[in-house]
Amino acid sequence: MLTGAGISTDSGIPDFRGPQGVWTKDPAAQAMVSIDSYLADPQVRRRAWQARRDHPAWSAEPNAGHRALVLLERSGLLRSLVTQNIDGLHQKAGSTRVIELHGTIFEVVCLSCGLLTPMREVLDRQEPDPPCLRCGGIQKANTISFGQSLKEEVLREAVAAARECDLFLAVGTSLTVQPAAGLCGEALDAGAALVVINAQPTPYDAFADLVIDRPIGEALPALVRELIDARG
Repeated sequence: MLTGAGISTDSGIPDFRGPQGVWTKDPAAQAMVSIDSYLADPQVRRRAWQARRDHPAWSAEPNAGHRALVLLERSGLLRSLVTQNIDGLHQKAGSTRVIELHGTIFEVVCLSCGLLTPMREVLDRQEPDPPCLRCGGIQKANTISFGQSLKEEVLREAVAAARECDLFLAVGTSLTVQPAAGLCGEALDAGAALVVINAQPTPYDAFADLVIDRPIGEALPALVRELIDARG
């Protein structure tokens, strides 16, 4: 299955493209997730570091949608949980089969030497644009920005999971960002059924066996109960 920002909005983490999304309210914020802008403009980096300090993921708690997927995993029905989210809420809820397609906000990577450091350690330095302590290079959250490729091993794992499933759930994602959206196609090509749960229409609705536009916090737990009951 695949989850996107929509599953975390009930936890107080805004999505990006929705009516109340981060980029909808502040289009300039997209520069912080463009690797070219990030590398070229110190002001963008400083703003990005402030956003990391203030990110709601530090205090957010899993909601009913996250908890429902834990139940689905424990029932033996969920093989893999591929997420576009960087907030760690699936793991905080108790999910163990999580593939973080776009990385995590809780880790920092140096773009020069590749050094990985816990985000909290870097933020505790209280620097507006903290350089790498090993090489002095530019650092960023260990997440995938626009203009960066996904990690090959992570993408391979996600594609394999999509090809091996019988039912592919796409929850809280616009299905417009590739290659994440393409996982739906991988699952469909392999013969899986597709269920889309999202507030807004997606490009894959026409190919889905079921489209649900009710709130995720209601719809996903109900669907999970149906799946578990159907298994007996």
